[in-house]
Amino acid sequence: MNKFTYTPMGVCSSKIDFEIEDGIVHNVRFTRGCNGNTQGIGKLVEGMRVDEVISRLKGVDCAGRGTSCPDQLAKALENAKEQI
Repeated sequence: MNKFTYTPMGVCSSKIDFEIEDGIVHNVRFTRGCNGNTQGIGKLVEGMRVDEVISRLKGVDCAGRGTSCPDQLAKALENAKEQI
């Protein structure tokens, strides 16, 4: 299992930790941010394929910021794919 940490930009969360095994997302944890929402994101994407999560979450906007915690997770996963 590959473990990753990503520092999001433009959102309330300050860190995203997650694991990828055989192209599947596991154990997504946000530090800070809207606790209920970030926990929900983690539970919803658990066991999903990396590319499916990216496809679903990339471009989600929060309050006109041009990004969001879900969008930042998609960026984190894209970044992780380059490292695998």
